[in-house]
Amino acid sequence: MKEIQSYIAEHKNRFLNELINLLKIPSVSTDTAYKNDVLKTADAIKTSLEYAGCDFVQICKTDGYPIVYGEKIISKDLPTILIYGHYDVQPADPIELWDSPPYEPVIKKTEKHPEGAIFARGACDDKGQMYMHVKALEFMTSTNQLPCNVKFMIEGEEEVGSVNLSTFVKNNQEKLKNDVILISDTGMIANDIPSITTGLRGLSYVEVEITGPNRDLHSGLYGGAVANPINVLTKMIASLHDDDNHITIPGFYDNVEELSKEEREQMTKVPFNLDNYKKALDIDAVYGETGYSTNERNAIRPTLDVNGIWGGYTGEGAKTVIASKAYAKISMRLVPNQDWENITKLFKTHFENIAPKGVTVKVTPHHGGQGYVTPIDNIGYKAASKAYQETFGKTPIPQRSGGSIPIVALFEQELKSKTILMGFGLDSDAIHSPNEHFGIFNYLKGIETIPYFYKYFTALSK
Repeated sequence: MKEIQSYIAEHKNRFLNELINLLKIPSVSTDTAYKNDVLKTADAIKTSLEYAGCDFVQICKTDGYPIVYGEKIISKDLPTILIYGHYDVQPADPIELWDSPPYEPVIKKTEKHPEGAIFARGACDDKGQMYMHVKALEFMTSTNQLPCNVKFMIEGEEEVGSVNLSTFVKNNQEKLKNDVILISDTGMIANDIPSITTGLRGLSYVEVEITGPNRDLHSGLYGGAVANPINVLTKMIASLHDDDNHITIPGFYDNVEELSKEEREQMTKVPFNLDNYKKALDIDAVYGETGYSTNERNAIRPTLDVNGIWGGYTGEGAKTVIASKAYAKISMRLVPNQDWENITKLFKTHFENIAPKGVTVKVTPHHGGQGYVTPIDNIGYKAASKAYQETFGKTPIPQRSGGSIPIVALFEQELKSKTILMGFGLDSDAIHSPNEHFGIFNYLKGIETIPYFYKYFTALSK
């Protein structure tokens, strides 16, 4: 790719300003108060794709937030790359823990990002990484170096489970027809250690509600005489793990993929410093399933975590009350071969069965998706590897991620295409947390690397 570094250097400030303007829009898909902002972001993406060189762009309505589709078709005889990303973001809560307002992007230097990083909600997940692809296309079209066809599918509901994407994909298979799918919604080991994500965990997300008495009660008059839903809920949740942090739901591990000794040994070659890991999180010890390393626990083993718990009085001061209801949100990260719908059923049955008399249980499934493993012997992975070698000067390390992108398995099922996960974020970028950020180096390096994927995928497809 001729002149790509000079092109990026020439347009660096504009690339940064365009992303900053996109990050200023609070496109929170889970909260209807931000509906207009989510729709405004979709319009902004459409405009950006048109400017980047797409010949056809449309905002496709769904039963929820729209999907922005764009394409640049050169020849039916050339391969087609489908880019997937999302323009919605997580809520910024808790706002008070941000060092700067979440929708007023600022650039600050950090230990991991000495060249500076953009701090804002959605900076890394996924506006910054999605926008790398838009700017990469701009470079290729403006310099007449686009070697193949490209399609974009950018959705606005990823953070709420891609509620309407499945229907859109099933109803638009010809429109979305491709030879490979490229996604940047993952990370890499370090700025000097490139890696390609080859595995994702699946997900089952549920909400539970425990109901006791028909109203809040005085804890003095009724305490010890009726079941306290908060006490009951905490005991039920505590029972979901045994002393070895093994999940106790019957049947939960029936289909868990057990990696071979050789595969587990390969994982130990990934650079990892446990002391630095603990230091970065301000913890004095790691925690998890007995018999597995930290990297194994957060990548190849299933988990169950409480994401939120509430009930009773939580305001200032004291109120002596036994709450009528208690709630929790629980997510289970799943490994390949665990079916998320089956796991959801197993959880529901077990949680209802362990409830004591005196309370009732309601389990509400929210969303989920299957895990995914990308083989490293296909031309998509090989093209990505060669692209990283070109721009980083190093062969990237294949690495499984603990995160979930549920629609990846859907894409393979419906579109019969493999997905390549070229992420440029770092573990320290605080996605889903206060002070989320994305390195300027990473943003620009992504724009530089992506065109080489196009080049090598096209060459290997011949």
